[in-house]
Amino acid sequence: MPERPPFIVNIADAPEEGEVSGRWGGFWRVLTPGEERYDGRLGVNLTRLPPGNASVPFHFHMREDEVFYVLAGRGVLRYGDELHAIGPGDCIRCLAGTQVAHQIANDGDEDLVYLAIGLNDPQEVCVYPDSGKVQVRGLRRIGTMTDAPYMAGEPELPRIFELLAARGRGD
Repeated sequence: MPERPPFIVNIADAPEEGEVSGRWGGFWRVLTPGEERYDGRLGVNLTRLPPGNASVPFHFHMREDEVFYVLAGRGVLRYGDELHAIGPGDCIRCLAGTQVAHQIANDGDEDLVYLAIGLNDPQEVCVYPDSGKVQVRGLRRIGTMTDAPYMAGEPELPRIFELLAARGRGD
């Protein structure tokens, strides 16, 4: 049999990553290796969430659908204004663009283990309603936004005319 290609990974060979800080965080294994190298955008992680922790902040995606499939343990899904008990065999779909936020927490006594499946869109925008943060992946920025009128901060003379004048073509 030929050597195993890099697009096949066994879960035992996928290193566990992650960290826990207080009631936040957990651990994951990336099961879709070489996404960037092969221009792949669909990813699968095996997530292990310790008891009493939430994996990530309450959020929604503008471009990326997500699917979660629970393998072991018990937890709770916060979906919009509702809470739902989740356990082995449950499959959860969170659609992009709906502005309905989601979050998974482990309220049980053992690790909550699930597959997290989704896109890795380089232009994703993710919104965090509890904190007011926004992540713009294409800009590599996460922070809060302040509303402003469309023309706020723009110069009286549009910059394009300065550039034209520098070329000797404007007034």
